[in-house]
Amino acid sequence: MKAYKIIYFSFMVLLFASCNEDLLNTIPKDRLASELFWQTEQDAIYASNGIYAVLGDQGRYSSMDAYTDIAHFILQWRAESEVEKHTFSSSNNIIASEWSYYYNIIQASSSFLENVDQVKEMNDVLRKRLKAEAKTLRAFAYINLVMLYGDVPLVTKSLTVAEAKSISQTSASSIWDFIAEELTSASADLPTVQEEKGRVTKGIALGLKARAMLYAGRYQDAKTAAKSVMDLGIYQIHDSYAELFDYAGEESSEIIFARQYAQNLNAHSIFRFFTANSLYTQSCQVVPTKPLVDAYLMKSTGLPIEDPASGFDPYNPYIDRDPRLYYTVYINGDVLANGEVLNSLPGSGTGDDITISAENVTPTGWYFKKYVSNADYNNPWNCGINLIYLRYAEILLTYAEACVELGENEINQSVLNALNEIRNRTDVNMPNVTTLNQTELRRIIRRERLVELAMEGHRLYDIRRWRIGEEVIPGTIKGMTYEDPQNPGTLVTAGLSGYVKEFKPDRHYLWPIPFRELDLNKNLTQNTGF
Repeated sequence: MKAYKIIYFSFMVLLFASCNEDLLNTIPKDRLASELFWQTEQDAIYASNGIYAVLGDQGRYSSMDAYTDIAHFILQWRAESEVEKHTFSSSNNIIASEWSYYYNIIQASSSFLENVDQVKEMNDVLRKRLKAEAKTLRAFAYINLVMLYGDVPLVTKSLTVAEAKSISQTSASSIWDFIAEELTSASADLPTVQEEKGRVTKGIALGLKARAMLYAGRYQDAKTAAKSVMDLGIYQIHDSYAELFDYAGEESSEIIFARQYAQNLNAHSIFRFFTANSLYTQSCQVVPTKPLVDAYLMKSTGLPIEDPASGFDPYNPYIDRDPRLYYTVYINGDVLANGEVLNSLPGSGTGDDITISAENVTPTGWYFKKYVSNADYNNPWNCGINLIYLRYAEILLTYAEACVELGENEINQSVLNALNEIRNRTDVNMPNVTTLNQTELRRIIRRERLVELAMEGHRLYDIRRWRIGEEVIPGTIKGMTYEDPQNPGTLVTAGLSGYVKEFKPDRHYLWPIPFRELDLNKNLTQNTGF
């Protein structure tokens, strides 16, 4: 087992053990007391590890895109379904849990920054580095909080109960300022490469700044930060898109920031989360939808399938498509991990027949393949594939988009190079982008982000910042189009006619502040429409 896989687990075990050295002390045994801690350099390292331990698992990671147009959460009785349909209220437990999750990261980071200087004998370079890591992880949390809730409390220190009940919100603009300053400061004290894989690096801090500034619409800052990552010279596009999301790609130089996992030690269950019902019944929770599958271009022409000149054949819809479709989605005819062929057509007699009345069978005809490794088939609750938070492809897309939004003076060959570097992977090899027209490039980049970053948690934020929610969200769930077995020559589109998603632009570009937070703190103001 690689040592870096263990950094998340050393914190609680080793530190709680230190509380028991003196059995006569009166310090409570159910928490870590500062009287016994912050004594040594090793204590600081353990505390730093504890921040990483808070980072979320695949349940949060892979559900996020199901709140958009490109995926569907098939367990309709769950709170996630309300979020997907935009019928949620401020009492929804997903709305509340995301708030708590990110503030837990902030609390752990702020506590570390408050206390680490108590360690007197400590290497100064190490102290600065660990502080920079904590600042970066705290900024990561704030990026997500602002995109989900808008104006939120800006907390940079431990709060008393009275303070927590009276703190007010800070404007999103001011929090973007804070994020930019924190990540700029942190990047100066971080190495380009860490000895322990998974720790925050200079590239992570600068890459998150590029993401944040793109989200904030500060395109010059986004371009500058993205270019800084590109100029580090240590990241490059991985030659195989398929490998990136399997064990073979874990050491790829494309991966900038990933949540570290290990089988039998710190595992997740993303295989089970996405698996075909015929492999494991009552397991699958999130499936692809028609807007995602339709977004993949035709490979030979580079045109969208809705273009009459694309060469698309609705009777053979998966022929000659962008290969990233085949690495992201299980389509009919694909071989599953057990060696059987996926057949979700009505009357197929398989466990994936879309007409089966079982809640974990795909209603769209497809399942997700991304992160589903055949190596995890025998134990789908024990997956060790690292989950990627940030990779170099996103940096190149950020650079390209920022340049395009800055206007024609910034649109040049470097934009095309960034896009084509992604599209020219050996196992993708899509036609090059050649246009320098701003409108066309904007459309190309938005589609490229959709297909390149699908199921990596970006789509919800892209919809919000592009203000396209009312265009792409409302309606019913649609899936594969197939030839009706009972009526040859007739095409039928699968779907859920009774499952209707709504989107109100005056309400749904932000989640509500959780009811329980408003109940505890009367100084918080609810978002519009809730």
